[in-house]
Amino acid sequence: MGQRLGQHFLHRRVYLEKIAAAACPARTVIEIGPGKGALTELLLEGAERVIAVELDPELVSYLLLKFAGNPKLKVVSGDILATDLTQWGPAIVVGNLPYYITSPVIERTLAMGRLLERAVFLIQKEVAERIAAKPGTRDYGFLTVATQLFAEPKVVVKVPPSAFTPPPKVDSAVISLTPRHHGDPPTDPAPLLAFIGLCFRQKRKTLRNNLSPFFGHDRVDPLPEASLRAEQITLEQFRHLYQLLVDPRLIPA
Repeated sequence: MGQRLGQHFLHRRVYLEKIAAAACPARTVIEIGPGKGALTELLLEGAERVIAVELDPELVSYLLLKFAGNPKLKVVSGDILATDLTQWGPAIVVGNLPYYITSPVIERTLAMGRLLERAVFLIQKEVAERIAAKPGTRDYGFLTVATQLFAEPKVVVKVPPSAFTPPPKVDSAVISLTPRHHGDPPTDPAPLLAFIGLCFRQKRKTLRNNLSPFFGHDRVDPLPEASLRAEQITLEQFRHLYQLLVDPRLIPA
């Protein structure tokens, strides 16, 4: 069960407990890919309601049998990338994510807006470190900024391959994402994210080199940040640059 979908089941209890502790107590928890229910058991102890979304039909049947009669659990058969996560109201989202869908799941979860109370994900350690990186460090990049615009990340614990069955070939980490309740991105963040993508277009080049072909040297060169690389720019600076160069409401006539 589960292996054809690339799942690695976390079995070591100490790490399961750390994930549950980072998510609970809670009113509603949405668990992505519950697998055989090892984490589900702990979440049910600390949450009033658990919505478990599982893609594998065999695992759905297994979960329904294992937790039969538990009124706190709702098992949903479906693809998390095609599931409306807002339908259950405000919730904490938790999951041991298959590495190949990490980015789209995080993007979909953050798109819940104010209905997302917190997200706790077990993901590849390298990706967790990139998400939580600080400006000026090697790991700081587009993924960092695109995530931190919406949430404040924290690496909870690192998890070795031996904690899984079967063991993956990479180290993992649990990351917590707490939504930002101030400095929200625009209602439609796509233009801002597209602009940030331009800034990181060639990571080793300065903003002057990356942005001048699109906005002109006359507008980019005078900026104090023009001689910096995107990996040196803070969230606040990206917002300010976007307002100066792109947002038509703030560009002088």
